[in-house]
Amino acid sequence: MNQSKTDRQGVPVDQQFDPEVISFRAQFDQKSPLDEIVREGARRMLQSAIDAEVEAFIARHAERTDEQGRRLVVKNGALPEREILTGAGSIPVRQGRVRDNDPDRNRRVTFSPSVLPSYLRKTAAIEELIPWLFLKGISTGDFGEALQALVGERAAGLSANVVCRLKEQWCSAYDDWSKRSLAGKHYVYVWADGIYAKVRLEDDANKKQCLLVLLGATADGKKELIAVLDGYRESEQSWSELLIDLKQRELKMAPKVAVGDGALGFWAALRKVFPDTREQRCWVHKTANVLNKMPKSVQPKAKGDLHEIWQAETKVDADKAFDAFIEKYGAKYSQACDCLQKDRDVLLTFYDFPAEHWSHLRTTNPIESTFATIRLRHRKTKGNGTRRASLAMMFKLADSASKKRRRLNCHEKITLVIEGRTFKEGILQDEIAA
Repeated sequence: MNQSKTDRQGVPVDQQFDPEVISFRAQFDQKSPLDEIVREGARRMLQSAIDAEVEAFIARHAERTDEQGRRLVVKNGALPEREILTGAGSIPVRQGRVRDNDPDRNRRVTFSPSVLPSYLRKTAAIEELIPWLFLKGISTGDFGEALQALVGERAAGLSANVVCRLKEQWCSAYDDWSKRSLAGKHYVYVWADGIYAKVRLEDDANKKQCLLVLLGATADGKKELIAVLDGYRESEQSWSELLIDLKQRELKMAPKVAVGDGALGFWAALRKVFPDTREQRCWVHKTANVLNKMPKSVQPKAKGDLHEIWQAETKVDADKAFDAFIEKYGAKYSQACDCLQKDRDVLLTFYDFPAEHWSHLRTTNPIESTFATIRLRHRKTKGNGTRRASLAMMFKLADSASKKRRRLNCHEKITLVIEGRTFKEGILQDEIAA
């Protein structure tokens, strides 16, 4: 018996117009009511914010009137509706049009919206999503389909050509940022780390790519990305090239303290380029290195004992906890104790700085928090992208993350550090004398 023809969804052709089939398809094809509620709510909030900004601008110029007492700055309809691609999907909005009727063109004011800038077609969250997809191995031709699954069917506007233009813009932005002048900059604290993220970098049979990342705290306590560069492992040569490049771009003032793990390459380079910078080893890295040399059954207790060292209220207490750890585990686990003992002095440097800054100085957490997701979620892809494009994507993600970082605790005390004031056990010594 011949089988009846079916459409793409497996429905027999002779049943396509069956009322029950039509009803089923309508239920299947319709969007989730919850998605529609979220999208409508987002649209209303965005439109309200847009309208409120227009009204606020007009209110600021309410006193400007003509000879008949009529306002000069007024709302004049709205611009054509446009759709903004957001995490909640594609949202249609209208931007109010503002007109200044002042006869003197030189005195007219122009409304420049900040909520909905001119030509905006997608939110910052979408721009952060594109680098993610690129680093995950999505080809430019597949971006539309990938974005549709995340933000809705109307993401088709982000075509392969649009994505290519964005990538090129970010590559140019990364190139400009990498060559920017650092004249007048003073990074009081710096954090350094080598990130072995499996991004789409070009392969080399003899080299393993590593992203060298340097983050700094400015004089006002803000954490700022200083450099993102690929190097050969964490070698002294790679770090030297990075630090020397910073000097050549007029970074003249040496950091007061640098925080990093025990990778010898960075410290050897730092001592040559910025010999006056003090060293602070990262306690997270050191704890992991020490515990790796001990049996798993001992690790939980040993980890608690290590915390007793770097969480001590004073350096005296830290030294006592340090000695206690060596005495307790030295006989059975000498390699672990040697690993800890060799960096003793540079593990406790933070006690000579403001106590409010200790939580920032004891680890490379400012860098780890930025790159943790990149490090954990990336896997090697078959089609490697160019080195320049991959670095640009990493820079874009790191730069976006840096805008969300909070300032250092009690950042006002950084000024005292810059002045070279003395701190003991985290306390300013002038305060004790007073």
